Amino acid sequence: MHALISGASVAGPVLAYWLRRHGWRVTVVERAADARAGDGGHAVDLFGPAVDVIERMGLLDRVREARTRNDTITLFREGRAPITLATADLATGIPGRHIEIMRGPLAGLLHEVTRDDVDYRFGTVIERLDGATAVLSSGDTVDADLVVGADGLHSGVRALAFGPEERYRRFLGAYLAVYTLPDVLGTGPTVAAFTAPGLAATVYPTLTPGLSRALFLVRSQQELRGDGKEILRGLAGDRLGPRVAAVLEHLGAAGDFYFDDISQIRMDSWSRGPVTLVGDAGYGPGPAVGGGTSLAAAAAYVLAAELATGPVDDALRRYEAALAGPVRHSRRIGPSVLGAIVPRNRAQVWLTAQATRLLPRLPRPARRWLTSFGGGPAAMLDGLVLPPAGATRS
Repeated sequence: MHALISGASVAGPVLAYWLRRHGWRVTVVERAADARAGDGGHAVDLFGPAVDVIERMGLLDRVREARTRNDTITLFREGRAPITLATADLATGIPGRHIEIMRGPLAGLLHEVTRDDVDYRFGTVIERLDGATAVLSSGDTVDADLVVGADGLHSGVRALAFGPEERYRRFLGAYLAVYTLPDVLGTGPTVAAFTAPGLAATVYPTLTPGLSRALFLVRSQQELRGDGKEILRGLAGDRLGPRVAAVLEHLGAAGDFYFDDISQIRMDSWSRGPVTLVGDAGYGPGPAVGGGTSLAAAAAYVLAAELATGPVDDALRRYEAALAGPVRHSRRIGPSVLGAIVPRNRAQVWLTAQATRLLPRLPRPARRWLTSFGGGPAAMLDGLVLPPAGATRS
């Protein structure tokens, strides 16, 4: 059996690893020129079952070693004293195991553990699909038994197999921007946070001394088109004060700038014939709002386990049934988390500051309730039971 997977970030390599364990041949195509395994990307969370998947892959110790070490967060307010608290206080509402790691190091570890027996083709996309026969941008044709789109929100596989993105995308009214810059704030290992109506920014350390990464979440009632850097400048303006103005001064020189809308893909079914989707390509809470990476990793494991136990069409039906609950939950997370971390008005900015200041002093049950986002990203996977790793397919 042969699987062709599009996407080499997280879900693709996880799926490739387990399919190889079950005796499949696996080809992974990726638009990027390499595995993007450096110190890049923004921080992502691994919750509960996703941590279990990483452990079953033998990577738990290495992932823990590569985790972010942001032990404190400081909320800066113009004209007022900053508020500092331990990030552990913000994680009180997260049940079970949790690891925060930069996307780049995670992708690097997943690529490393699969590269020797998976056919990776970087700088390559699927241009045409006829069932499970794919014509690649390299000119090669791959005859597979299964094609998997693990290629994100703007999935090329989804467009080829299911039609235009506009049919399925729901814009959540916000944009995400991420880029690397020198540690101009001098905050070192502390996460610096800033809020204004419709706007939230954090600047946090990378694994490279002297470098920081800025992440902006910006509300917009309308979908915007054009240069992402100019859109960010226009939406952010000078509303976050001189510290963030210094951060924005490095926007023009940022070579790793990433900008995208925060949207969800909503589909009644994410499988059609021998083609299926994993993660943001077919479902998920949306970029940067928490839990999408965990859902994708756990879903990839479930899909591989189902494919090990029977015909492809039956396996895809079981895969969708197993993910139905978490996917329904994921659709509530984006709006809920955005509502909590990107204030809509000055009153919410003030309430956010007060909650931050009071959080360490509250009883643990109150802290757990305030930091759970109403049963958000961590709870999304509570009902998902991972099947056994299974026997290797002969």
